[in-house]
Amino acid sequence: MLVISMFYGLVIYLYYYDNKQHHLPHVHVEYQDQQAVFKLDPLK
Repeated sequence: MLVISMFYGLVIYLYYYDNKQHHLPHVHVEYQDQQAVFKLDPLK
């Protein structure tokens, strides 16, 4: 996992190689005890 940015309590991680859970590059955003996940669709 790669930390892209940390600001105002938000931490943004890039998961570029995850064969166990999502199988696609995706971004996690964490703020306090909350988390959001965004998938990155491959370019065609």
